[in-house]
Amino acid sequence: MKLKGRLITAFFIIIAMPIMLLTAAAGTILRYQMKSIHESYDMEADTMQVITNPIQILNRVTRGVYNEIKLAALKTPEKLENEEYISELEQVLKDKYSFITIRKNGNFLYTSNEEKLDLISNSLPKFGVYNTDVDGGMYVGGKHPFLVKAQDFYYSDGGEGTIFVITDLNNIIPQIKAVAVQSFISFLIIICFTATILMYWIYRSIIKPLNILRIATNQIRDGDLDYSVQSENEDEIGELCDDFEEMRIRLKELIENRLCYEEDIKELISNISHDLKTPLTAIKGYAEGLMDGVADTPEKQDKYLKTIYTKANDMSVLVDELAFYAKIDNNTVPYSFNEINIHEYFDDCIEDLSLDLEVKNIRIAYDNDINAAVRVIADVEQLKRVINNIIGNSVKYLDKKEGNIRIRIHDVCEFVQIEIEDNGRGIPDKDIPFIFDRFYRADTSRNSKKGGSGLGLAISKKIIEDHGGRIWAVSEVGVGTTILFTLKKSDRKGEK
Repeated sequence: MKLKGRLITAFFIIIAMPIMLLTAAAGTILRYQMKSIHESYDMEADTMQVITNPIQILNRVTRGVYNEIKLAALKTPEKLENEEYISELEQVLKDKYSFITIRKNGNFLYTSNEEKLDLISNSLPKFGVYNTDVDGGMYVGGKHPFLVKAQDFYYSDGGEGTIFVITDLNNIIPQIKAVAVQSFISFLIIICFTATILMYWIYRSIIKPLNILRIATNQIRDGDLDYSVQSENEDEIGELCDDFEEMRIRLKELIENRLCYEEDIKELISNISHDLKTPLTAIKGYAEGLMDGVADTPEKQDKYLKTIYTKANDMSVLVDELAFYAKIDNNTVPYSFNEINIHEYFDDCIEDLSLDLEVKNIRIAYDNDINAAVRVIADVEQLKRVINNIIGNSVKYLDKKEGNIRIRIHDVCEFVQIEIEDNGRGIPDKDIPFIFDRFYRADTSRNSKKGGSGLGLAISKKIIEDHGGRIWAVSEVGVGTTILFTLKKSDRKGEK
């Protein structure tokens, strides 16, 4: 779920869950307390009335006693002068937060609660003046509210008497008080419960992933690029975790590539220094020989000059190949790709190579078994460089009196496969995986008479890969080596 959806869900949870839980809790509490009121006071109570008008409930609590007093006043008023009868009524009212007060001719003769009577005595109605406003009772407000029920009667001696049933409204029925307390406690519990659920949910979905990202960021800051971040959510934070993991992988690859590049640069500088040192040493030595008069005959002088020229030419070739390799390695060589007819191209190529190889007593054979209309996509000049590099390597390492080079061309699905095979001394199996690396020579001696920069096959590999093909080698020591590479066919056949 997206963060927007989660926030909307959280909003509704904050509103709906407390309402539902509070409704359920309040209903349960009220049902329980209404049952308790009924059992304690033997009366039915309406839930809304308990909440909105608890005075009516208190009025009902004393209704039974008041009705009995009222009946006695009408039929047997002498009972109201009986202290035992009054004590029995007091026992009934004791647990109902009420008490009885009796007045005769304006003077209070009896009360069970002097303290509360003092608070209300001046507010009690006079004999014959009694207006009910709460279901047979009279509400006396103020700092100390009371519910008063009065009944006038005449004493046996003719005196005016009034009996009061007074209920202290400061003391609410315990069940009503319990409803308020329990509802408040329930509200606190429900709010805490809802907040806990939301906090846990937010922690699991937002805070925890952010903490993981923070830890991962600290790890990367300290150089630990192997600390992986796995996202568990499919929201914006999950996408952030995925992006962070992708960034970490790319950063690691960039650093690893940078380290490899630095190592390659060190190796390149070392190899260049080594390869330049040999011809430079020779040039310096022969030049000193000329200056010191060691070459004291025209023949020696001519030999020394030719050697200097040859070494300088080798250096020039090495520098040119280094410059070209630097361009092609940085992808700055502009290719000119065209569709070329493979038959026509190799027919011309073999014709040129035959003249050069014949002088070196090397025979060249050519087999082409593909359709004459097949065309490939290639840069003519760069493809010629590849063939010349491979043929040059073959010539360099031929160790037979009669050298043989065979070029075969085959049709392989979407590619044309070119094989250049020689009968040279071959390459050991342990060296084959490395012959396309720059400066690598199976002959580890840098002073080999064969010379060379060690860049020819590395350049060939880069050119073929830029053409969308691949290049590899098969060799057997003492028998010869075959270099194979592929070129992608053109989609159009036989068309200019």
